[in-house]
Amino acid sequence: MLALLSLLQTHRDWSGEDLAERLGITSRTVRRDIDRLRELGYPITTVKGPAGGYRLEAGTHMPPMLFDDDQAVALAVALQTAATGTTVAEDATRALATLRQVMPPRLRHRIDLLRITAVQPAAGANPQVDAQVLMDLSRVIHAREELRFDYAPGPSTSADNPRRVQPHHLVTWRGRWYLVAWDLDREDWRTFRVDRIRPRTPTGPRFAPRELPGGNVSTFITSRFRGNDGTATDWPCQGEVILHVPAANVAPFAQDGIVEELSPHHCRLTLGSWSWTGLAATIGRFDTDIEVIGPPQLATAFADLAARYARAARTTGPGA
Repeated sequence: MLALLSLLQTHRDWSGEDLAERLGITSRTVRRDIDRLRELGYPITTVKGPAGGYRLEAGTHMPPMLFDDDQAVALAVALQTAATGTTVAEDATRALATLRQVMPPRLRHRIDLLRITAVQPAAGANPQVDAQVLMDLSRVIHAREELRFDYAPGPSTSADNPRRVQPHHLVTWRGRWYLVAWDLDREDWRTFRVDRIRPRTPTGPRFAPRELPGGNVSTFITSRFRGNDGTATDWPCQGEVILHVPAANVAPFAQDGIVEELSPHHCRLTLGSWSWTGLAATIGRFDTDIEVIGPPQLATAFADLAARYARAARTTGPGA
């Protein structure tokens, strides 16, 4: 019966013959187990058609759920992570306690051995988002309704004039929530930090969704945060250098760069950034001799930084 429930949870229609074949039982046993699952609260409907079949529908209440051992452990890990400093921390803690109570002893022991410490950034680094704001934004995105809200561009600034947008997606990027929307007044795509949004009511009229640049939200967000127009995920500035240091010393700090070993004491690094100066400064952090392979803009950025640092080295303080 539990194996039957596991198949039904794959969100597809199953004929009685298919279920019987997959489980190695008779169609009569399938019908009997379906009836037992219905008695437990699972809303299983009968699919009409030549072959007939069954479908697990969404119910009006939470029936008993089936998890295998690995799923239960994964869920506990996710809840422990969410229980520290997130928007739903309190609810995650209660859910974890509920899950632990219904676990068999062998799994409860594994969970009790697992202790996760989620180290939070410095205060204010990732401001918490009001869960109600997330729910309000999710609703208007689903309803495709125009949204008005007050928005504070910076942490120490007051909200500017109300913004009018067509909201499209809620996304997280490096621990922060963002709203992706078409700004009706600026006639362009914008990303807004959710912790700085204060929705206004009522909402506006319904709208037909526009096509997001890049074709999907992942491409768009990655592109925008890398300084592009939303259609390309590559960094606008990408260079290649040889570092006089082992590849093993570079790889852990290269982020999304490519590190190739050339010799025990040399490696090639291909890395990108939002500007040539930013790229040169990032490469300089490896604190070793550098040979620029290309492009020329990267070599120019190194020269500009060298001159700037040389001027800084000659100063000893205000008025020097």
